[in-house]
Amino acid sequence: MILQYQNELLALAAIFILLLIYLYIKRKTLPAQKTAQDLSQEKTAQKTVTDDVNKVETVAHTAPQKKAEKQITPKHGKITKDDFKLFSGKRILLAEDNLINQKVILGVLGDSGIEVVVANDGQEALDILQKDKDFIIILMDAHMPQVDGFEATRIIRKDSQYDHITIVALSGDIASDDIKKMKDAGMKEHLEKPLKIDALYDILYQYSNISKAEKTSADLEILDTQRGLQISGNDVNFYHDILKEFLSTYSNSAQELEVLLKNNKAVQADQLLLDIVGVSANIGADALTSCATDIKNSINSNEPVNLTDYSKKLQELIQAINNYFLTCN
Repeated sequence: MILQYQNELLALAAIFILLLIYLYIKRKTLPAQKTAQDLSQEKTAQKTVTDDVNKVETVAHTAPQKKAEKQITPKHGKITKDDFKLFSGKRILLAEDNLINQKVILGVLGDSGIEVVVANDGQEALDILQKDKDFIIILMDAHMPQVDGFEATRIIRKDSQYDHITIVALSGDIASDDIKKMKDAGMKEHLEKPLKIDALYDILYQYSNISKAEKTSADLEILDTQRGLQISGNDVNFYHDILKEFLSTYSNSAQELEVLLKNNKAVQADQLLLDIVGVSANIGADALTSCATDIKNSINSNEPVNLTDYSKKLQELIQAINNYFLTCN
């Protein structure tokens, strides 16, 4: 009997010892298991951070381009096809279903260096934009089959990746209600049909972001007397009077602008430049017109102004006017 109890006690002791060994081993392995769990959590956290970074990078790469800003169009005489060479290298999307209207616009811009991509209706224009958004302007016919110009414009304006593109309505509708409908759809400007070449030039100038370098490369003339005479109605005496008035009024305009800007009188400087742009355009002084327009745009955009180029162009113009008078004597 006693022997039986001893055996049972030994068995219980053995079980107890095994239990202690198990608990000891369990305790030793717990930190390792916890560390593995921590590593797993760290990997998850790293993946989350990486995903967030990738999202940020994606947003950065798909950020919309800067919205188009309207520039002031300098006064000019009658526009010819050659004048459109100023916009060489620019790209336009023409959404127009009428073949004749397509040919008219392509004919005007054909030798200018402007690339015109044609869409025959609104849906085709949308399809083109899905693959290619490198346009400065969309000339959008208001009334087209499938998707008309209004609906196509609304769709385009909902997508910020096209904010840099100016949409210009092409329409024979000139009533105020019709114009308002176009504006409400998102069409920035309106070109009336039949197309007026001067109006098309003005629109392109306003939204092409022509830089000073591009204008210089266009080889703008210091003084185009033939053009000035044409603007003056071929009245030589009248043209001469305008030239003399320019010399009398604006020969010191560079110094005047410098003083105004130095004294933070931007409004007065802007008004003086507006006068210079108008007068210089009327006498055929394209280079000074362009330069003065650049400065005016810089003032309106609160950008730094450098009058060095203006002073140079002004002196060249004064010399050209004096030389012109010498040839007339």
